[in-house]
Amino acid sequence: MKDPMVTEIMINGPRKVYIEKMGRKMLTNVIFDDDASLMRLIYRILSPTRRRVDEYSPYTDVSLPDGSRVNIIIPPLALDGPTITIRKFSRELKKAEDLIALGTLDKRMSDFLIASIKAKINIVFSGSTGAGKTTTLNVFSSYISEEEWIITIEDTAELHLAQEHVVRLEAKQANIEGKGEITIRELFKNSLRMRPSRIILGEIKGAEALDMLQAACSGHRGSLVVIHGNSPQDVIYRLETIILTSGVPIALEVIQRQIANAIHLIVHQEQLSDGSRKITHISQVNGLRNGEVVVEDIFTYIFEGIDAEGNVRGRWEATGIIPVFYHLFKKAGIELSEHLFNKG
Repeated sequence: MKDPMVTEIMINGPRKVYIEKMGRKMLTNVIFDDDASLMRLIYRILSPTRRRVDEYSPYTDVSLPDGSRVNIIIPPLALDGPTITIRKFSRELKKAEDLIALGTLDKRMSDFLIASIKAKINIVFSGSTGAGKTTTLNVFSSYISEEEWIITIEDTAELHLAQEHVVRLEAKQANIEGKGEITIRELFKNSLRMRPSRIILGEIKGAEALDMLQAACSGHRGSLVVIHGNSPQDVIYRLETIILTSGVPIALEVIQRQIANAIHLIVHQEQLSDGSRKITHISQVNGLRNGEVVVEDIFTYIFEGIDAEGNVRGRWEATGIIPVFYHLFKKAGIELSEHLFNKG
C-alpha cells in the first residue's frame, strides 16, 4: 500500500497475492497463514464502515480512508478462500497536466474537456474495469467552479472532489434482516430536491439511469457520470439495456430520445496491452438518425503498433468535427478556438 508504483493489489486466498506495478501484474512472495488470518484483515478493513460480509452477504465494496477501492468476496462464493482486490487511489493525479504527463490524453483534448466542464456539458466517462475512468473524472471535476454546490452519489464512495461545497452521498446496503436498503436511485431523486448546481454519479447500474436522463433534459446541466462500456457506441446500448431491464415501463424510442437530448459527450478510456491507460475516444451524441442514437468521434487515439519493449505506440487525432454544442462555450463566456478541432 505504501509503494507509489503499485496501483492494484489482488489477494486470491491466503497463498496468492498479486500486484499491478507499472501496468504489469505479478505474483509476490507475500502469504497469509490461513483463511482465518485473511478474514481478520477483512474485518479490520470493514470495521470503520457500515459494510459487512457474512454467509448472508458474502461480498461487498468499500473505500479505504485514503480513497482506495476495495472489493471483498468470501467462501462459499470464493472457492480458493477469501479474496480481496484493492485498487489504489492516486493522490499524485490532481490536474489535467498530470494526466497529459502520464500519456492519458494530449493538450488539445485536455483544453476541450476543461472547457466542457466549465460550460456545464453533460459528460459520460466510460471504460472497462480498471481503465481509469473514475480517476479521470476526479481530475477534471477539479475545474468545476468553487461557487457551485455539488452533490456526488455513489454505490461505494470513490470520488474525492477538491471543492469545499460538496455533499457526498453513498448508497446503503440492507441489514441482516434484509431491510433498510437505500439505493442510488432513491438518493438521486432526493438530491434533486436539494437544488444542487451539479450532480455527479459514481456509476450507473440501474433505474437511476432514466432519472439522470430526465433530470438532464429538465435543466440540470453539467452532470458527470461513470458507466462501464467497451466503446462510446456501447455506452448507448448499455444505457438502453439498463433502462429497459430496470422494470420501468418505457418504450425504446422514448429512451433514445432522452439519451440524444441529455448526453452531450462520451469520454472513453482503455487500459492498453502495455498497462498504460489512455482516452481513446472523445465522442459527441448528435441526435437520432434512422432510429439510432448518433455517436460521432471528435478526438480518437490511432494505434500504430507495439515496439520491441512491448510499449504501445500511437497518436491522438482530431476528426475535424466541431461539436454541435460549441455555441454553449460562447454562451458561458469560454474562449475555445474552432482551430482546436482541425483534422489531424
